Amino acid sequence: MNVDPSDTAVVVIDPQNDVLSPSGRNWEVLEASVTENNTVGHLVEIFTAAKAGGFALFVSPHYFYPIDHGWLFNGPLESDELRTDTFARRGPLTLDGFTGSGADWLEEFKSFIDDGSTIVASPHKVWGPQTNDLVLQLRKRGIAKVILCGMLANICVESHLRDLLEQGFEVAVVRDATAGPRHPSRGDGYQAALVNFAFLAHAVLSTADVVEAMTALTGGPT
Repeated sequence: MNVDPSDTAVVVIDPQNDVLSPSGRNWEVLEASVTENNTVGHLVEIFTAAKAGGFALFVSPHYFYPIDHGWLFNGPLESDELRTDTFARRGPLTLDGFTGSGADWLEEFKSFIDDGSTIVASPHKVWGPQTNDLVLQLRKRGIAKVILCGMLANICVESHLRDLLEQGFEVAVVRDATAGPRHPSRGDGYQAALVNFAFLAHAVLSTADVVEAMTALTGGPT
């Protein structure tokens, strides 16, 4: 997959405290995978290279509002998230209590996301971009190729991968800029995702591969 800032974007899924910070509500099941992959460090490298190379950067966040607790049926992980107030915000039109919350960006990412040029999509409400405006935002900017990374590997990242493929995008997944839960009965989500990435994505790359590809056009990050 050849990347070029004219038609290629970086899409980061859920770069939020609840899934990437030791203070996050899901750290117990994610710590091992996030640590082993150096997920945070690799995402910083990708953010840096994208900005330096002029690649559009998109964030697809996950938020739950109080009204979402009125849902009448949920899958097991949805139930866990709502029970623990993962990605919780006080409402769609207020940022009260947002700063530093589990729904907020990880501190290491804020300078990249809050720079005025990163496109933050509306929140996806389950796992994939069918419930937000990510695809619209990509198409309105002429994006045909996506470099996909973020959280969680086997849930939101894989769901975004599948839908973007169905929508006609060329998609590469960055295998070490994501991570997955390890659950005593459900299994290792990261390993499950790697199998499906290999079957589905146009490329499964390392952070080093992606950074090299993005910086080759500019001579390196500044």
